[in-house]
Amino acid sequence: MQSRLQTSRSRWLALIASSGGLIWLASAPASLAQQPASNDAAQQAFNNSCRTCHSVKEGDNRLGPNLSKIVGRKAGSLPDYNYSPAMKDAGIVWDQDKLARFIVKPEEVVSGNKMQPYGGVSPDDAAKVVAYLQSVGGR
Repeated sequence: MQSRLQTSRSRWLALIASSGGLIWLASAPASLAQQPASNDAAQQAFNNSCRTCHSVKEGDNRLGPNLSKIVGRKAGSLPDYNYSPAMKDAGIVWDQDKLARFIVKPEEVVSGNKMQPYGGVSPDDAAKVVAYLQSVGGR
C-alpha cells in the first residue's frame, strides 16, 4: 500500500513538474524561441543574396571581397582584393546602417562600385544579412 501511495505521489509530482515546464515554455520570451529561427533566417538571407559572390571567411575573396569583420572596416581597404576606384576612394567606414543601405542600393551609397545585386535586396533582408555578418565574426 505504501509503495502504491509513493508511486501515486511520484506521478503527481512528475505531472506538476512537467506542467510547470510547459507553463515556463509557454511564457518564455519570444526571443528565446525565435533565436535559432532568426539566425537561420539571417543566414538564409545571406545565402540567397550574397553567398554567390562573397564569403564570410577572412582571406577568402571571390568575385566580391570577403565580408569577415566588415562592420567597422574602412570601405575598399582589404589589401588582397581589387576594389573599384570608387570603393577605394569612398572614404567611409561600414556601420550597420551604411552596410544595410549599400546592400539595398549600392549605387546610392558608393557611386561607381562594382557590386551588382541580382533582383534587388529588400531592406528587411539587408538587415538580416547585416545581423548574420555580425553573428559570424563581424564587429
